[in-house]
Amino acid sequence: MGDLPSVRVETSSAFHSTGIDFAGPFMIANKKGRGSRNTKAYLCVFVCLASKAIHLEVVSDLSTEAFILCLRRFVSRRGKPEVIYCDNGRNFVGAHNELGRVLRSSRHPVSDYAANESINFKFIPAYAPNFGGIWEAGVRAAKFHLKRIAGNANLTFEELTTLFVQSEAILNSRPITPLSSDPNDMNPLTPGHFLITRPLTSSVPSLPVTGNPVTRYKRIELLRQQFWERWRREFMAELQQRVKWKTNQRGIQMGDLVLLKEDNLMPLQWRMGRVIHLYNGPDGVCRVADILTEKGPIKRAVNKMCLLPTDPEPDEGNKSRNDQTDP
Repeated sequence: MGDLPSVRVETSSAFHSTGIDFAGPFMIANKKGRGSRNTKAYLCVFVCLASKAIHLEVVSDLSTEAFILCLRRFVSRRGKPEVIYCDNGRNFVGAHNELGRVLRSSRHPVSDYAANESINFKFIPAYAPNFGGIWEAGVRAAKFHLKRIAGNANLTFEELTTLFVQSEAILNSRPITPLSSDPNDMNPLTPGHFLITRPLTSSVPSLPVTGNPVTRYKRIELLRQQFWERWRREFMAELQQRVKWKTNQRGIQMGDLVLLKEDNLMPLQWRMGRVIHLYNGPDGVCRVADILTEKGPIKRAVNKMCLLPTDPEPDEGNKSRNDQTDP
């Protein structure tokens, strides 16, 4: 496995180096009520290569003009990036793939526009999607659930834009790592910190929507809550992977910041806690722990909490290397 590119590990502002890709199509209605006609719209995903923050834009069609206007909206809201990485179009499967055609036809006009704006536009090699794995992962995180909840919803352009922006906030609210080692600090670092220097939280509490929504406004709220519930479960499952092991892995320790697996949480609400006591079994393995939360201490099983990634201790790295050298 090769080393990460320098743009992935250098300290920079949000979206200083950006990856871009398309997803879709999504069906939208040209108006509300009877007599409306459905047309196609597409999702344009911008991913910050350093912080993994995500920006979602709705594109009305796959023309070169629409692509450049989408890029202008992104630059106006997030700032001008120094370099943009993109697929070159030929790595899309199928000779008649319209996503591949638009990127091939837009390559030179977009490159000219980027050159005029002092943006370095780079295309990855053909038939090598692994070169763009970071934005391919961002496309999957957004598209996988959006296609299932809004694929046939027939929303208007305004409603689809609202749903994409709210989904963007959900993706950028995910916990990455503890902000500090302070046992009283329950706040994790999120991609939202790189965008607005504070966590992304809902200003208005979301109300549960049950049954068939009567109004289109409630329908958008229902779609947002469905996206939140689907993506939250998938994200926590990735934090708590279970694979075959041959050596002891790091377990929960005192003072660790953990993400609690709770049901029926409102969008953008993550329940965090600090480990204050461990209950070891007869075999010396901890399976239950006391967690200090904002509402007080609670007792939870270890399989109901997710440990956020932390820096490994120095002795752990030396121990693993010694284990490899021992006969």
